[in-house]
Amino acid sequence: MAAALHIELLFLPSYSPNLNLIERLWRFTKKTVLNSRHHASLQEFRQTLDRLLDELPTTHRHTLHTLMTPRFQIFENVPLISA
Repeated sequence: MAAALHIELLFLPSYSPNLNLIERLWRFTKKTVLNSRHHASLQEFRQTLDRLLDELPTTHRHTLHTLMTPRFQIFENVPLISA
C-alpha cells in the first residue's frame, strides 16, 4: 500500500530516539521552553509552550528545518558485531 501511494517507509531500530524525528522536536521544545527557566504558574508555562508551538512555522522555521531532516547515516552490508 505504501509503495502504491509513493510513501517510503523507514524502519528504525526498536529504541532509537536520535532517529525519531518527533524526539528531536520534543528536545527542541524542552530546551526552548524549560531550559533554565522558571514559570511562576502552570498558566504561564502553557502560554510559553503555546507561543512556541505557534511560532514553529515562522520564527523557528530554519532551526526546525535543520533538526527535522531525515538524513541518516546508512550502513549497508555491515556484519553485526556480537556483544
